[in-house]
Amino acid sequence: MSYLMNNYSRLPVKFVKGRGVYLYDDKGNEYIDFISGIGVVSLGHCHEVVVNALKKQSEELIHISNLFENPWQEELAQKLVKEFWDKNAKAFFCNSGTESVEAGLKLARKYWRDKGKNKYKFIAFENSFHGRTYGSLSATGQPKFHKGFEPLVPGFSYAKLNDIDSVYKLVDEETAGIIIEVIQGEGGVNETEEKFLEDLQNLCSEKEILLIIDEVQTGIGRTGKFYAYQHFKFLRPDIITLAKGLGGGVPIGCTIARSEVAQSFTPGSHGSTFGGNPLVCKVASSVVDKVKDLLPHVSEVGNYFKERLKELSKGKVKGKGLMLGLDIGRDCKEVVLKTLERKVVINCTAGSVLRFLPPLIIEKRHVDRLIEVLKEVL
Repeated sequence: MSYLMNNYSRLPVKFVKGRGVYLYDDKGNEYIDFISGIGVVSLGHCHEVVVNALKKQSEELIHISNLFENPWQEELAQKLVKEFWDKNAKAFFCNSGTESVEAGLKLARKYWRDKGKNKYKFIAFENSFHGRTYGSLSATGQPKFHKGFEPLVPGFSYAKLNDIDSVYKLVDEETAGIIIEVIQGEGGVNETEEKFLEDLQNLCSEKEILLIIDEVQTGIGRTGKFYAYQHFKFLRPDIITLAKGLGGGVPIGCTIARSEVAQSFTPGSHGSTFGGNPLVCKVASSVVDKVKDLLPHVSEVGNYFKERLKELSKGKVKGKGLMLGLDIGRDCKEVVLKTLERKVVINCTAGSVLRFLPPLIIEKRHVDRLIEVLKEVL
């Protein structure tokens, strides 16, 4: 008998230990992890940087609430903002990706209301995923996630990715923001085209619409840049959302907004009891330092990984850095199970896409082992 709600389809293995890129089950078997807790364990399992920060901070101060000044938040915010294009931007800390998106949506509406404009609508994209709380769920362009939870928050519509005309058709005077992933993760590792993003940026500037880039899965070094939007020099997001790899395994989310927009969050307008406590901020700050050193490695191994996937000639290869997908054109659940039997952990998303989100410390020899296994299974 289980005392847990039945809202997860779990794979038939119990992991009880992790070190680096490896997981160990309750029988002592070793697995190579190519999903890293869905992009969360960015430095690998129990990395010394994370463990040491946890140990040290847990002996000093774990939680104080946001009623008081928090030097650990300030330290982390400075590092994250320093990488953002607006060096005067501000950060808000929460606990997860869906919360960071929720904060971004609320901030966008508040910004326009503060300016005396009735701009409250958002344009998102088909096959997008932004979270499971009501605002972020409403921004998610996948009806399967909406089913049973209607009515959703009003004011959301969905354009087609890489189709700027479909965006223009949805824009009106009440459009507050456009929210987009540079690479759609849960939607199938779908990449946005450079020309489309340039047109989108121009549209936002022309129509006075806030550009919100969801970096929950793509951010913190995952694609080879600190933020994925940095692959496109012309992008100037008004708001970005972060989580997953930021904490290296501990739960933390962050919303960053350019300075003018950030001013609309005033005392009492938004908050989080646990958000940005000393423990998670100290860990995340240590993770950020290490990730910045790893960026060249992510690009090098990511390029190698992508080419090796192409050698398989078993489907369309997608993604950047260490956020990659292989669309095999058929249901991929069985492939995941067969790969797991061979002690390699991967993931299936969007029905037919094998998704790879390994720890950023993964090496080429681990990639080679995965390719060997995929050759057997496929």
